[in-house]
Amino acid sequence: MNGISFLMMQPVLMAAAPAGAAGEFETDVLPTAAGDLKVTFIGHASLLLQFGGKAIYNDPVGQFGDFSALPKADLILAAHDHFDHFDLDTIGKLSKAGTQVVMTPLCADKLPGGIVLKNGQETTVAGIRIEAVPAYNLVHMRSPGVPYHPQGAGNGYVLTFGDKRVYIAGDTENIPEMKHLKAIDYAFLPMNLPYTMTPEMVADAVRMFKPKVLYPYHTTDTDVSRLKPLLKDEHGIEVRVRRMP
Repeated sequence: MNGISFLMMQPVLMAAAPAGAAGEFETDVLPTAAGDLKVTFIGHASLLLQFGGKAIYNDPVGQFGDFSALPKADLILAAHDHFDHFDLDTIGKLSKAGTQVVMTPLCADKLPGGIVLKNGQETTVAGIRIEAVPAYNLVHMRSPGVPYHPQGAGNGYVLTFGDKRVYIAGDTENIPEMKHLKAIDYAFLPMNLPYTMTPEMVADAVRMFKPKVLYPYHTTDTDVSRLKPLLKDEHGIEVRVRRMP
Protein backbone atom coordinates (compact mmCIF):
# COMPACT_ATOMS: atom_id res chain seq x y z
CA MET A 1 0.00 0.00 0.00
CA ASN A 2 1.28 3.52 -0.70
CA GLY A 3 0.58 6.72 1.16
CA ILE A 4 -2.27 8.12 -0.93
CA SER A 5 -4.92 9.81 1.20
CA PHE A 6 -8.27 8.40 0.12
CA LEU A 7 -10.36 10.83 2.12
CA MET A 8 -8.74 13.81 0.45
CA MET A 9 -8.70 12.35 -3.06
CA GLN A 10 -11.24 13.96 -5.34
CA PRO A 11 -12.90 11.80 -8.01
CA VAL A 12 -12.94 13.01 -11.60
CA LEU A 13 -16.54 13.20 -12.77
CA MET A 14 -18.10 13.54 -16.18
CA ALA A 15 -21.19 15.66 -16.63
CA ALA A 16 -24.40 14.00 -15.49
CA ALA A 17 -26.68 12.79 -18.27
CA PRO A 18 -29.96 10.94 -18.65
CA ALA A 19 -29.73 7.29 -17.63
CA GLY A 20 -28.29 5.17 -20.39
CA ALA A 21 -26.88 7.97 -22.52
CA ALA A 22 -23.89 6.37 -24.22
CA GLY A 23 -20.59 8.05 -23.41
CA GLU A 24 -22.14 10.29 -20.75
CA PHE A 25 -22.22 8.00 -17.75
CA GLU A 26 -20.82 9.23 -14.47
CA THR A 27 -17.18 8.22 -13.95
CA ASP A 28 -14.47 8.26 -11.29
CA VAL A 29 -10.73 8.06 -11.89
CA LEU A 30 -8.90 6.17 -9.13
CA PRO A 31 -5.09 6.41 -8.93
CA THR A 32 -2.99 3.28 -8.53
CA ALA A 33 0.76 2.73 -8.48
CA ALA A 34 0.47 1.24 -11.98
CA GLY A 35 -1.65 4.00 -13.53
CA ASP A 36 -5.19 5.27 -13.26
CA LEU A 37 -8.22 3.03 -12.95
CA LYS A 38 -11.26 4.63 -14.57
CA VAL A 39 -14.66 3.39 -13.36
CA THR A 40 -17.78 4.07 -15.42
CA PHE A 41 -21.09 3.64 -13.60
CA ILE A 42 -23.53 2.24 -16.16
CA GLY A 43 -26.48 1.02 -14.10
CA HIS A 44 -27.67 -1.59 -11.60
CA ALA A 45 -24.62 -3.91 -11.36
CA SER A 46 -23.13 -2.95 -14.73
CA LEU A 47 -19.72 -1.28 -14.45
CA LEU A 48 -16.87 -0.57 -16.84
CA LEU A 49 -13.35 -0.52 -15.42
CA GLN A 50 -10.54 0.69 -17.69
CA PHE A 51 -6.94 0.05 -16.72
CA GLY A 52 -3.71 -0.25 -18.64
CA GLY A 53 -5.51 0.00 -21.98
CA LYS A 54 -7.90 -2.82 -21.07
CA ALA A 55 -11.70 -2.65 -20.77
CA ILE A 56 -13.19 -4.78 -18.00
CA TYR A 57 -16.97 -5.07 -17.65
CA ASN A 58 -18.80 -6.27 -14.58
CA ASP A 59 -22.24 -7.77 -15.24
CA PRO A 60 -22.97 -5.88 -18.47
CA VAL A 61 -26.72 -5.95 -19.10
CA GLY A 62 -28.34 -4.00 -21.93
CA GLN A 63 -31.46 -3.22 -19.89
CA PHE A 64 -29.45 -0.88 -17.69
CA GLY A 65 -27.58 1.27 -20.17
CA ASP A 66 -26.57 1.98 -23.75
CA PHE A 67 -23.26 0.21 -24.40
CA SER A 68 -23.02 1.21 -28.08
CA ALA A 69 -20.44 3.98 -27.59
CA LEU A 70 -18.39 2.06 -25.02
CA PRO A 71 -15.26 0.07 -25.88
CA LYS A 72 -15.25 -3.63 -26.67
CA ALA A 73 -14.38 -5.86 -23.74
CA ASP A 74 -11.05 -7.44 -22.98
CA LEU A 75 -12.56 -9.06 -19.90
CA ILE A 76 -16.12 -9.60 -18.70
CA LEU A 77 -17.07 -10.68 -15.18
CA ALA A 78 -20.40 -12.38 -14.46
CA ALA A 79 -21.47 -12.71 -10.82
CA HIS A 80 -24.21 -15.28 -11.43
CA ASP A 81 -26.70 -16.45 -14.02
CA HIS A 82 -29.70 -14.22 -13.18
CA PHE A 83 -30.98 -12.04 -16.05
CA ASP A 84 -29.96 -8.76 -14.39
CA HIS A 85 -26.31 -9.88 -14.21
CA PHE A 86 -25.85 -12.25 -17.14
CA ASP A 87 -27.02 -10.99 -20.54
CA LEU A 88 -25.79 -13.15 -23.40
CA ASP A 89 -26.84 -10.62 -26.03
CA THR A 90 -24.85 -7.79 -24.44
CA ILE A 91 -21.87 -10.06 -23.80
CA GLY A 92 -21.92 -10.96 -27.48
CA LYS A 93 -22.09 -7.33 -28.59
CA LEU A 94 -19.19 -6.34 -26.32
CA SER A 95 -17.00 -9.28 -27.28
CA LYS A 96 -14.13 -9.21 -29.76
CA ALA A 97 -11.35 -11.61 -30.67
CA GLY A 98 -9.65 -12.55 -27.43
CA THR A 99 -12.37 -11.40 -25.01
CA GLN A 100 -12.32 -13.50 -21.84
CA VAL A 101 -15.42 -14.10 -19.71
CA VAL A 102 -14.96 -15.05 -16.05
CA MET A 103 -18.09 -16.64 -14.63
CA THR A 104 -19.70 -19.18 -12.37
CA PRO A 105 -20.42 -22.83 -13.27
CA LEU A 106 -24.12 -22.05 -13.79
CA CYS A 107 -23.22 -19.29 -16.24
CA ALA A 108 -20.94 -21.72 -18.08
CA ASP A 109 -23.94 -23.96 -18.72
CA LYS A 110 -25.31 -21.13 -20.90
CA LEU A 111 -22.02 -19.82 -22.32
CA PRO A 112 -19.34 -22.46 -22.89
CA GLY A 113 -15.72 -21.51 -23.38
CA GLY A 114 -15.23 -19.01 -20.56
CA ILE A 115 -13.09 -19.11 -17.46
CA VAL A 116 -15.06 -20.77 -14.67
CA LEU A 117 -14.32 -19.84 -11.07
CA LYS A 118 -15.93 -21.23 -7.96
CA ASN A 119 -15.84 -19.48 -4.58
CA GLY A 120 -12.26 -19.47 -3.32
CA GLN A 121 -10.63 -19.88 -6.73
CA GLU A 122 -8.59 -17.26 -8.55
CA THR A 123 -6.96 -16.54 -11.88
CA THR A 124 -5.06 -13.79 -13.68
CA VAL A 125 -6.39 -12.31 -16.92
CA ALA A 126 -4.75 -9.43 -18.81
CA GLY A 127 -2.40 -8.96 -15.87
CA ILE A 128 -5.30 -8.51 -13.42
CA ARG A 129 -5.59 -10.89 -10.49
CA ILE A 130 -9.19 -12.03 -10.01
CA GLU A 131 -10.33 -13.75 -6.82
CA ALA A 132 -13.81 -15.30 -6.65
CA VAL A 133 -15.38 -14.92 -3.19
CA PRO A 134 -18.73 -16.06 -1.76
CA ALA A 135 -21.95 -14.14 -2.43
CA TYR A 136 -25.22 -15.43 -1.02
CA ASN A 137 -28.27 -14.82 1.20
CA LEU A 138 -28.63 -15.81 4.82
CA VAL A 139 -31.84 -13.92 5.63
CA HIS A 140 -33.83 -13.03 2.54
CA MET A 141 -35.66 -16.01 1.09
CA ARG A 142 -37.62 -16.64 -2.10
CA SER A 143 -39.70 -19.10 -0.06
CA PRO A 144 -39.05 -20.72 3.33
CA GLY A 145 -35.58 -22.27 3.21
CA VAL A 146 -34.95 -21.15 -0.37
CA PRO A 147 -32.65 -18.08 -0.54
CA TYR A 148 -32.71 -15.72 -3.48
CA HIS A 149 -29.01 -16.48 -3.92
CA PRO A 150 -27.93 -19.88 -2.57
CA GLN A 151 -24.47 -20.35 -1.13
CA GLY A 152 -21.97 -21.43 -3.76
CA ALA A 153 -24.06 -20.39 -6.79
CA GLY A 154 -22.74 -16.85 -7.19
CA ASN A 155 -19.45 -15.01 -7.00
CA GLY A 156 -18.20 -11.72 -5.75
CA TYR A 157 -14.86 -10.68 -7.23
CA VAL A 158 -11.76 -9.06 -5.77
CA LEU A 159 -9.64 -7.47 -8.51
CA THR A 160 -6.09 -6.18 -8.09
CA PHE A 161 -5.05 -3.13 -10.10
CA GLY A 162 -1.47 -2.20 -9.32
CA ASP A 163 -1.44 -1.65 -5.56
CA LYS A 164 -5.22 -1.28 -5.20
CA ARG A 165 -7.79 -3.96 -4.47
CA VAL A 166 -11.38 -3.60 -5.67
CA TYR A 167 -14.20 -5.75 -4.27
CA ILE A 168 -17.34 -6.10 -6.40
CA ALA A 169 -19.60 -8.08 -4.12
CA GLY A 170 -22.27 -9.47 -6.44
CA ASP A 171 -25.66 -10.30 -4.94
CA THR A 172 -24.96 -10.99 -1.30
CA GLU A 173 -25.77 -10.17 2.26
CA ASN A 174 -23.35 -9.37 5.08
CA ILE A 175 -22.00 -12.90 5.20
CA PRO A 176 -19.34 -14.13 7.67
CA GLU A 177 -16.77 -14.66 4.89
CA MET A 178 -16.45 -10.90 4.55
CA LYS A 179 -14.35 -10.93 7.71
CA HIS A 180 -11.62 -12.62 5.66
CA LEU A 181 -11.40 -9.86 3.06
CA LYS A 182 -8.08 -8.03 3.41
CA ALA A 183 -6.79 -4.63 2.28
CA ILE A 184 -9.85 -3.63 0.24
CA ASP A 185 -9.44 -0.13 -1.13
CA TYR A 186 -12.73 0.19 -3.03
CA ALA A 187 -15.84 -1.85 -2.32
CA PHE A 188 -19.05 -2.08 -4.36
CA LEU A 189 -21.82 -3.43 -2.14
CA PRO A 190 -25.43 -4.16 -3.21
CA MET A 191 -28.32 -2.65 -1.34
CA ASN A 192 -31.81 -3.55 -2.50
CA LEU A 193 -34.63 -5.59 -1.03
CA PRO A 194 -35.59 -8.33 -0.94
CA TYR A 195 -32.63 -9.64 -2.93
CA THR A 196 -29.53 -8.31 -1.17
CA MET A 197 -28.91 -5.97 1.78
CA THR A 198 -30.58 -3.27 3.79
CA PRO A 199 -28.50 -0.16 4.53
CA GLU A 200 -27.96 -1.57 8.03
CA MET A 201 -26.59 -4.81 6.56
CA VAL A 202 -24.25 -2.86 4.28
CA ALA A 203 -22.98 -0.89 7.27
CA ASP A 204 -22.35 -4.14 9.15
CA ALA A 205 -20.49 -5.56 6.15
CA VAL A 206 -18.31 -2.46 5.95
CA ARG A 207 -17.40 -2.78 9.62
CA MET A 208 -16.21 -6.34 8.98
CA PHE A 209 -13.55 -5.54 6.38
CA LYS A 210 -13.23 -1.73 6.47
CA PRO A 211 -12.74 -0.66 2.85
CA LYS A 212 -11.28 2.79 2.33
CA VAL A 213 -14.07 3.76 -0.09
CA LEU A 214 -17.59 2.32 -0.28
CA TYR A 215 -19.68 2.57 -3.43
CA PRO A 216 -23.29 1.38 -3.01
CA TYR A 217 -24.47 -0.25 -6.25
CA HIS A 218 -27.37 -2.47 -7.37
CA THR A 219 -29.56 -0.16 -5.26
CA THR A 220 -32.78 0.20 -7.33
CA ASP A 221 -35.05 2.42 -5.18
CA THR A 222 -33.18 2.04 -1.86
CA ASP A 223 -32.51 5.29 0.01
CA VAL A 224 -28.71 5.36 -0.16
CA SER A 225 -28.59 8.52 1.97
CA ARG A 226 -29.09 6.29 5.01
CA LEU A 227 -25.57 4.90 4.69
CA LYS A 228 -23.52 7.90 5.79
CA PRO A 229 -25.32 8.32 9.15
CA LEU A 230 -24.94 4.59 9.82
CA LEU A 231 -21.19 4.83 9.23
CA LYS A 232 -20.52 8.22 10.81
CA ASP A 233 -18.37 6.71 13.56
CA GLU A 234 -16.28 4.61 11.17
CA HIS A 235 -13.26 6.82 10.61
CA GLY A 236 -11.24 6.37 7.44
CA ILE A 237 -14.17 5.01 5.39
CA GLU A 238 -15.57 7.25 2.67
CA VAL A 239 -19.05 6.66 1.20
CA ARG A 240 -19.32 7.68 -2.44
CA VAL A 241 -22.76 7.67 -4.03
CA ARG A 242 -22.80 7.60 -7.80
CA ARG A 243 -25.71 7.48 -10.22
CA MET A 244 -26.47 3.80 -10.88
CA PRO A 245 -30.01 3.69 -12.33
